[in-house]
Amino acid sequence: MSFNVIRSGVLADRRTYIMSVVGILSGIASYLVGDSDVFILLQTIFTTCGIYFIRKSDNKTKGN
Repeated sequence: MSFNVIRSGVLADRRTYIMSVVGILSGIASYLVGDSDVFILLQTIFTTCGIYFIRKSDNKTKGN
């Protein structure tokens, strides 16, 4: 049931955005709990933002 909502429902076009937000929130939570330091927090945020910007990039120019 939950797979149908994600794959073909309202959230079908937003999977990448949801995963980016979850990644950023997990990085912040890990920092606040004390499991990581500020450098790991920044690395997590930049990596997940990179995923978001790759998704938003123009696919017509890739491979040229």
